[in-house]
Amino acid sequence: MELEQLQKQYKQDLFDDCIPFLDKYVVDRVYGGFLCNTDRDGSHLSERKETWFEGRGIWVYSFLYRNFGGSKEHLELARKTMEFILGARPEGADTLWPDRLTREGKPLSPPSESIYGDMFIAEGLAEFAWASGDMRPWEEAKRLIQKCLRVYDRPGYAPDVVASYRCPKPVRFPGARSQGVAMVLIRVIKQMLEHRADPELQRVVDDAVDAVLSRFYNPDYGLNNELLNHDFTRPTGDLARFIYTGHAIETLWMLADEAVRRGDRQMLETAAARFRRHVEVAWDDVYGGVFRGSSDIEQNQWVLDKVLWEQEEVLIGALLFWEHLRAPWARDIFEKTYDYVQEHYPLRKYGFGYWITSADRKVTFEKHFDRIENYHHPRHLMLNLLAIKRLIAKGEKSL
Repeated sequence: MELEQLQKQYKQDLFDDCIPFLDKYVVDRVYGGFLCNTDRDGSHLSERKETWFEGRGIWVYSFLYRNFGGSKEHLELARKTMEFILGARPEGADTLWPDRLTREGKPLSPPSESIYGDMFIAEGLAEFAWASGDMRPWEEAKRLIQKCLRVYDRPGYAPDVVASYRCPKPVRFPGARSQGVAMVLIRVIKQMLEHRADPELQRVVDDAVDAVLSRFYNPDYGLNNELLNHDFTRPTGDLARFIYTGHAIETLWMLADEAVRRGDRQMLETAAARFRRHVEVAWDDVYGGVFRGSSDIEQNQWVLDKVLWEQEEVLIGALLFWEHLRAPWARDIFEKTYDYVQEHYPLRKYGFGYWITSADRKVTFEKHFDRIENYHHPRHLMLNLLAIKRLIAKGEKSL
């Protein structure tokens, strides 16, 4: 793959398709925030807002401002969204944001049982602080993480977590430890520590790294379990065989990125080997792409839908491992995944902007869909554009 041509395609996908679509149809310029419940033609199916997507949107537009041109409009969109979501702050020191809000910011649901929404708000605030030079949102992000950890440590935390994966039988599992939580902690805190050293946050990310490397990893399969008991022991029964490859692949490139920050070569190589293993196990040899989860790895039972976000996590990780390890297998995984994604997910051949974000095993086109994804897709495009830029700066011509 010629890097200049790859860079050109990534720029087109980001600046000619992704961001213009979000700006035109998804950004709420009246109240701030994002109207993600939008169809492929840009029509709004409802005006409700999701807390997850608000925090993520702050991150996207702050990161875009900081790394791609410094558009004051992008920073202002991030600021207005930050003011919107902080205006909807719940009462109570350890109360989580509701999952859903009205367009104006009024609660449409009770406080969430999961810390993800608050953690994505923290990620957005921390990135906005870096972009704007105002450290107050960074401090608020740290307070949110401290709150989330207190909630996460409750024995009865998120009892319905299993149902959220739509993979194994939805049994109640209060107090479960989730690889997804470790993943988000590693990603959010890594970015915060790049901006400012903090011993307390360093200890938190150290614990999350250890959990991914030692607790969630199951040597019987050479794969990561998604859920553990509250004391980090492995559950019995069906959940012992539940492997959520989507989160594992995503977590392992984030672990590698943290290893690069630390200069820890051994951790980088361990993350690389396990990333490769998960991609190879999850790869669909019939139609291409990766499956997001196995409800029973012993019986080889897989969820067969194809979500864009997981394919894009493969692309981020493969390019990262090529950049830092020059591993031929990483180049091969990147190339076959890139070709697969470019063939199946862009909607331009159907007369629409943006990309398919969720589909069946064959990625069958459907004219209507009920959500525009405003985080994984632009994140993939931005992170890989920066990686390609670094490779070209080093004199590289091709993968």
